[in-house]
Amino acid sequence: MPEPEARHRAGRPAAIEVRPVRPTEHERLGRLIVAAYRALPGAVDEPDYERELADVAARAASATVLVAVDAAETVLGGVTYVDGPGNPWAERLSAGDAGMRMLAVDPSAQGRGIGRLLVEAVVARARAAGRRRLVLHTTPWMVSAHRLYERLGFRRAPELDWQPLPKVPLRAYVLDLG
Repeated sequence: MPEPEARHRAGRPAAIEVRPVRPTEHERLGRLIVAAYRALPGAVDEPDYERELADVAARAASATVLVAVDAAETVLGGVTYVDGPGNPWAERLSAGDAGMRMLAVDPSAQGRGIGRLLVEAVVARARAAGRRRLVLHTTPWMVSAHRLYERLGFRRAPELDWQPLPKVPLRAYVLDLG
């Protein structure tokens, strides 16, 4: 069976492929994620979290990191798929859940449907793994992402909200996969 994200080739922006990140792309994707998060209006300066965002190799060691690349293999965005609550990257997951973290699109490539492709690839992986729902957390200043999640059928789940840092409230969204 092909990788779940391969099913997203039809109907996606021209010449964009979503696939697992390669070790040679870790550093580039890390820089892209930090740049995308810094560009958000209202973003909070958190150097420790920026180091975590940049460390794609650490995430890829225990979770699935996906990238969106164009025909020239330019990394345009990425996302982390967390396969369940036992994964070290899991946040507020229950049995049967999968998670999505650190979705980012290069600021120069935003508005081309790349974020949607990345989310759809994660949804496909979660469904293929038989997960009952997909959980993600986002900040109040990630307004464009909220709109994307809602268009894709995610709903707010305030009971899963939490605040890891004083200036960083996280809002939960879930997508029921049943």
